Amino acid sequence: MEDNKIIELYFGRHEAAITETADKYGKYLYSVAYNVLSDNEDSEESVNDTYFTAWNVIPPEKPSILSAFLAKITRNISLNKWRNKNTKKRGNGDIALAFEEIEECVPENSSLYETIETKELAAFINEFLKKLPDSERKIFICRYWYMDSVDDISERFGFSKSKVKSMLYRTRKKLLSNLLKEGVL
Repeated sequence: MEDNKIIELYFGRHEAAITETADKYGKYLYSVAYNVLSDNEDSEESVNDTYFTAWNVIPPEKPSILSAFLAKITRNISLNKWRNKNTKKRGNGDIALAFEEIEECVPENSSLYETIETKELAAFINEFLKKLPDSERKIFICRYWYMDSVDDISERFGFSKSKVKSMLYRTRKKLLSNLLKEGVL
């Protein structure tokens, strides 16, 4: 079923919207959740929570790209679940390691003013990513958005693990340099 028809089902408050969403995007959303949680049960729970959240926010939200909208919800739910359940590293340390790798480029926020700054930072990072070569951008997003492991990324793109690590390192350094140069950090 086409995305616009699924969205119409949500707006009409038809329960078939969730069934159609699950049929079309269930496996994709599960992979997003599993990349963060590394646990089948928690991943399934995150996907179910995604359907519940989508039901509650559509309407009034009308996503232009349903897959990205749902993936963002799943990712946020999974990250919150991961933070709540873990005081030690899980997923072979990939999630914690990804956070450690990128934390030098992203300040913590604790106030409304800092939340606004964080939104500006996100816009800056989006612009930075648009300027990167295609493979660098995709690898960066796979690692720091989808929390894919270096092994998975190297397999997907056909690069050695050391090349992927090197690309990620250089991209983080470029990002940090641009953030400092522009006075964002």
